[in-house]
Amino acid sequence: MQYTEETLRTLSDCFKQTLAPDPEPRKVAEHFLKQSSEQPGYGIAILRLLSESSVDDQVRQSAAVNFKNHIKYRWSVPEDSPVVGAIQDGEKEQIKALIVGLMLNTPAKIQSQLSEALAIISNHDFPAKWPLLLPELVANLRSSSDLHVANGILSTANSIFKKFRYQYKTNELFTDLKYCLDTFAAPLLEVFQKNGQLIASQQDPAMLKTLFEGQRLCCRIFYSLNFQELPEFFENHMAEWMGEFHKYLTYSNPALNESNADKENVVDQLKAAICENINLYMEKNEEEFQGYLSQFAQDVWGLLMTVSLSPSHDRLATTAIKFLTTVSKSVHHGLFADGATLKQICESIVIPNVRLREEDEELFEMNHVEYIRRDMEGSDLDTRRRMACELVKGLSTHYREQVTAMFSAYIQEMLKDYAVNPAQNWKSKDCAIYLVVSLAPRQAGGSVGSDLVNVEQFFNSQIVPELQSPDINSLPLLKADSLKFMTTFRSQVPKAMALQLVVRFLVSESNVVHSYAASCIEKMLVLKDGKQPRYTGADLSPSLEQLLTNLFAALKLPESQENAYVMKCIMRVVSMADLHQYTSLCLAELARILGEVCKNPTNPSFNHYLFEAVAALVRKACGKDSNQVATFETLLFPVFQIVLEQDVTEFAPYVFQILAQLIESRRPPLPSVYIAMFPPLLTATLWQRSANVPALVRLLQAYLQNAPQEFSQASQLNPVLGVFEKLVGSRNTDHQGFYILNTVIENLSYETFAQYVPQIWGILFSRLQRERTLKFIKSLIIFMSLFAVKHGHSLLTDSINAVQPNLVFMILEQIWIPNLTYITGDMETKLCAVAATKLLTESPALLADGAGPLWGRLLNSVMTLLVRPEEERVEEEADIPDLDEVVGYTTTYAQLYNAGKKEEDPVKDVKDAKEHLAVSLARVSAQYPGKFGPLIQQYLDSANQAGLMQILSTHRVGLALCIIVRRSFDAAVSAYVLLGRVSFTAKKSDSGEPSERRYLSSCSGSEDVPNRRSLQFVWSSKTMDSPAIGGVVKNVCSRTLVPRWQGRLETEHKSKEGAVMG
Repeated sequence: MQYTEETLRTLSDCFKQTLAPDPEPRKVAEHFLKQSSEQPGYGIAILRLLSESSVDDQVRQSAAVNFKNHIKYRWSVPEDSPVVGAIQDGEKEQIKALIVGLMLNTPAKIQSQLSEALAIISNHDFPAKWPLLLPELVANLRSSSDLHVANGILSTANSIFKKFRYQYKTNELFTDLKYCLDTFAAPLLEVFQKNGQLIASQQDPAMLKTLFEGQRLCCRIFYSLNFQELPEFFENHMAEWMGEFHKYLTYSNPALNESNADKENVVDQLKAAICENINLYMEKNEEEFQGYLSQFAQDVWGLLMTVSLSPSHDRLATTAIKFLTTVSKSVHHGLFADGATLKQICESIVIPNVRLREEDEELFEMNHVEYIRRDMEGSDLDTRRRMACELVKGLSTHYREQVTAMFSAYIQEMLKDYAVNPAQNWKSKDCAIYLVVSLAPRQAGGSVGSDLVNVEQFFNSQIVPELQSPDINSLPLLKADSLKFMTTFRSQVPKAMALQLVVRFLVSESNVVHSYAASCIEKMLVLKDGKQPRYTGADLSPSLEQLLTNLFAALKLPESQENAYVMKCIMRVVSMADLHQYTSLCLAELARILGEVCKNPTNPSFNHYLFEAVAALVRKACGKDSNQVATFETLLFPVFQIVLEQDVTEFAPYVFQILAQLIESRRPPLPSVYIAMFPPLLTATLWQRSANVPALVRLLQAYLQNAPQEFSQASQLNPVLGVFEKLVGSRNTDHQGFYILNTVIENLSYETFAQYVPQIWGILFSRLQRERTLKFIKSLIIFMSLFAVKHGHSLLTDSINAVQPNLVFMILEQIWIPNLTYITGDMETKLCAVAATKLLTESPALLADGAGPLWGRLLNSVMTLLVRPEEERVEEEADIPDLDEVVGYTTTYAQLYNAGKKEEDPVKDVKDAKEHLAVSLARVSAQYPGKFGPLIQQYLDSANQAGLMQILSTHRVGLALCIIVRRSFDAAVSAYVLLGRVSFTAKKSDSGEPSERRYLSSCSGSEDVPNRRSLQFVWSSKTMDSPAIGGVVKNVCSRTLVPRWQGRLETEHKSKEGAVMG
């Protein structure tokens, strides 16, 4: 796209139209911009537009947002991404040359968008591909006298350096960090000190606010650069930094307060950032920081004594309390050892910050979602209540007895205060319950006790009366507290009364209360006593009607139409309960809700649990009675049709999974509606959305498994294999492609897909040559194994060799044998072991004379697969997902647990892979006596040899092996001792005709030998009368048979006279 005056006007008009309230011109403008963004030069054109001060600021701001998103999705585009119009290298260099200067000379709102875009570019290119960025920022920072420009530079640097807070320690990360420290650490200190001098001499509040914002940004950069470890520069200049920090923690200027009392002022923002910095040093650099600790402890203590309970001070209060918490857990906890100090902390800091404030009550009533998120979901790390309790836990690390005694007394005082006037002093009870719940030790299944109170007594005296109150809507905060207590200590609540206490609160008018009730029931239903579920379907039956009625009624209460906690509880109840006559009620309600939410999906959690509930209902009802499938289809198909026709992208993956469930629940043949639905499922647009792929694969598998005859024609199979080719070409989806291919192999006859086999091998081997990953190789081995067991090893080897002569040997040597041991999963391991066993014992190619080394190495891999634990043999390498799947907003695939595919064992006729190996080896060794002993000795490592002997012994089979005795016949015999009778076999080797002579000889008359078994020999005529033979027999009998009779000895000895083979 060339930037001209006409282009400027067109783009300006389009961005103006994107702000129009009328949807039609807005859609037209958005479509034009989308098409334009795919053209080269689009990013440069937008930057030129942003530089035009004559353009309306709203238009420029809209363009700045568009530019940021353009950079986000097109700066680095993976090869197999559906995104088109990636920014080319030449244009990238132009953008990098323009963006810094433009960012520093635009209004604040545009500057912030360009700063974000610059940070995105730096994540990909800085510093390796953009070495001039940091020097340019530093030069502008030092030369600019405009504080707004300086703050823009600091804001950009802050965005760039944030990566050092969250990334794992690697050599590359530390290389980048050192470069940034060498370039930016000194200028950062200069700016921080320079701003400090200006603050000391400045009186203008507006100028002071700008300076304090710059100091805050400097502190955030300080945090990023110090996060991984203490840099040398900062250690050498610690005194300067800490001196400035101390100055600001004690700074006060009423002129900088905000007119809105609930808004945090710039001084408090800076103090909070400093508290985070000194807390970081306390956590990671305690030894170097200890000289400053006492002073900062006093500063923070004094700060907390003056901080009000206003929301404007929340962040400062929480960061300051966090610093004291860190100190209380450290070796410097002695600062709090004095009893008076502990008491002052508890009474002046903890209790005031734990007590309920008006803001908390307002949040409870006006924004129940945020209240629940903070109070129940554990995302309240930034709240005063949570941090105050964390301080108590920190103090308890070294002063448990004193702290426990104090808070036990506080709780009793609060309860007495409540008892005096419950209507007026209910906040005291709220605080008491909050302390008991928050300070209880957490573990799976809920807390099991409390050091502060007797849980059972507290439950009976304080919680049960609240939950038995006739009015479920009175004092809703206490009702919510009581339900939270039940949830926390659910393992100790008596089973008989638990559900009865809670069910009626599902219809409470308070959104928080009925949400807590639903959450409590759901968590109780998954509770286990040991390995056994505490609650079963039978336990739900007495109250099932009221439970279901109240749950569905809760979803009709104001602002709870999409309550995720209620829907999750419905899902759990439907999964567990014996629904019987309530199936129709549940199906009708769920179908109604589906119809409503598909009009405008807004709550992903609610939607997921809704579809889980539907899937659970299908599984329980249709799984038991396939005649009910038609009823489900009647109610669900109209909704599914809306989802697919109106392209409700969030719901499509769920619909595909439930359709697969319905197909699997049906008896053949499939109705025509399913047959008609099949071709549209193969359209390319559906498969372009990554979230659809696993669900569509699941649906294709259901079709192929349950209606193989309908889809075995070439017209149907060809597009299915086209989908396979597309999926297997990408490392993100190759395993999904194999799922389709495996289903074809497993369910269709070879004649059906024989014409496609050369094409399939061509696709797989091309991908193998182009991009080889462990995931792909494992999937390939599983596919070849399935091919071998379903259609025979001959068809497998012949079809591979048809691609290239003897290619199967190359695949075995380079792919199959080295990677067989990486196979994981019980079913996959069994399949691959059985397939490899068939190759070892049935394939003429591997049993041929020249294939001995390959045979031995394959057996060694099979033994490793069967006898070694997974953790010893698997070194999984993670395949990194492409960026298009993890960057930005995209609909993600969410698998429905209740719609999971039931995996069937493809080799279910083989009960035990080890036994199958033992029996198969015994059979083939009898056909080729003496062939495999040397191979086993040479190619199996010692652990696998021992493992093989153990398997043979366990399954009471023996092999005709060859074990060489290297010295005289009288030497001790190296032998395998296996269960069974002793057998010596020797073939005549001194004449052209392979004749045999057999002699029976009884064993020695040792009393250690039970039942006096016979010993069978065959040897050559030359050695038949050799006295050495008697020595061998004598040695074998005396050294091996007598002490270890419960074995079968097979041995070979080679000499000039002949051979004794076993």
